Amino acid sequence: MSGSLLGIQIDAVYHTALVFGGIEYFFGAGVQTSYPGATHHGSPMQTIPMGTTHLPIEVILEYLDSLKAIYTMESYDLFLHNCNNFSNDFAMFLVGKNIPEHITSLPQTVLNTPFGQMLKPQLDNAMRGITQAPVPSTSVPQLGAQQQSNGYYHPQPNGIKEKEHVPGVVYKPTRVKQLDELLASAKDSCAVIFFTSATCPPCKIVYPAYEELAADAGSKAVLIKVDLSDAYEIGAKYQVRATPTFMSFLKGEKENEWVGANESQLRGNVKLLIQMAHPAHPHTLLRLPTLQLPHKTPVTYTKVPPIDKIINKMGASGSDPTVSALKEFVTHRQQSGAVDAPLPSLPALSTFILKSFKTLPPENLFPIADLFRVALVDPRLSGYFAQDRSSTILTILSAVIELDAKCPYTLRIVTLHLACNLFTSPLFPPKLLSDQVLSTPLLQLVTSSLLDTGHPPVRVAAASLAFNIAATNHMRRIAEQEDLLPDSSQVELVAGLLEAMGRERESKDGLRGLLLAVGLLKYAAPQGGEVDDLCEAVGAREIVAEAKAAFADLKELAKEVELVMK
Repeated sequence: MSGSLLGIQIDAVYHTALVFGGIEYFFGAGVQTSYPGATHHGSPMQTIPMGTTHLPIEVILEYLDSLKAIYTMESYDLFLHNCNNFSNDFAMFLVGKNIPEHITSLPQTVLNTPFGQMLKPQLDNAMRGITQAPVPSTSVPQLGAQQQSNGYYHPQPNGIKEKEHVPGVVYKPTRVKQLDELLASAKDSCAVIFFTSATCPPCKIVYPAYEELAADAGSKAVLIKVDLSDAYEIGAKYQVRATPTFMSFLKGEKENEWVGANESQLRGNVKLLIQMAHPAHPHTLLRLPTLQLPHKTPVTYTKVPPIDKIINKMGASGSDPTVSALKEFVTHRQQSGAVDAPLPSLPALSTFILKSFKTLPPENLFPIADLFRVALVDPRLSGYFAQDRSSTILTILSAVIELDAKCPYTLRIVTLHLACNLFTSPLFPPKLLSDQVLSTPLLQLVTSSLLDTGHPPVRVAAASLAFNIAATNHMRRIAEQEDLLPDSSQVELVAGLLEAMGRERESKDGLRGLLLAVGLLKYAAPQGGEVDDLCEAVGAREIVAEAKAAFADLKELAKEVELVMK
């Protein structure tokens, strides 16, 4: 009836989903998953190959989590924010291209007709029972790697089996070689072996407690359960004569052995073992209310400039269709939020930026970087550029570094703001900090800008970027995970921060950022490590003490930083 009602022929009202890795992803009642073709929508009328993604599954799932904040059940709109918008955004991230335009443009085509506008509320309400119906429970797959029942081999997302320590897992080896490999993986930590058997009722009493201890231990300990009914060879080697028997190992050496299903003894011995293997850092025993906090929120620069004035400053480049698409995205996001702001073509945006930074004079690059800076606030866009193989961010950072003192003030400060906004995506920090190709120019940008004597706003922005870097690394450290920032990079950054701290007496915001950044990098740093050696060599505590006197309301923070410098 579309021809008679709307004046145009509508062949279908499309529902789309993306399928890869044997799972169908779509938007309805929030972001949903099913086995391919197993939703209430049934089998697809058409399957369109979109290409191949080489992104790791853990990166994809992390990006998917960021989309869930935008594609919520409440935000669904049949015409303005639907499954096709989700498929388009997800496809852009995975393969760098849009789904077919005749699908994404259909809602607007309908709304461009008078009758379409009139029918919009009724159609949206009438279709919700279909568009937001639940997926049958038998059709919902479990996302992420799942451990096999023996707890020894762990299927990876790509289907390849690897031997590795997965935190929180109770391992169940059946051969001596398997057990030896598990103990070897704990040579710098600790391990516990629980010897049990199928004919041991008391053993089953402590099964739940042992599983709970494994979950609590995480990566700090390797917990193993050996069923002697299936592992006679292991029992003979360790001369186990009764069940349950427990053996603990510390730094590769046997530490203790006890017998009996005493849950309190088990919990106490395992917790003591972990404390012996991972003694608390002295900083955790101090009262440091600011430095001990998890700093989850990065400093970002989200203010939207007058868009038309910015575009006018681009000269001939301002007439590029990519700029028009980016302007529309930024404007819609500012006025209506991310829900109503469909992404522009991100490969085209990358190409435009790369070409501009290679061909335009430095003074003309500021407006391009500034418009890009505003767009990066959206985690969909920043997530894409975190995996961008054309090195868009690297090109921008390298251009500012190469210009050095000749870099225009406007380009340098907007690049610092842009770099701060990269931390809106959880996908960016691991690449920014651990990938030397990106971390080298990033740290050069920070350290050189911290010493910009003529422009306090540049120093404040550099201190903010240093804080984002330090806070990201700090979050890993307090979660007892490996630092993202290599030791050499931490030394370089701390040296720059301390030098800037010794000079900064003009900007209170700048000095606060310096204190926070250096304090977070020093907090719980490895004792006797390179950062400790640097701080002692340059007299870091004295530098902090002098800075403490500069602004009265920074004294408490400076006292905390002084304490971690001891």
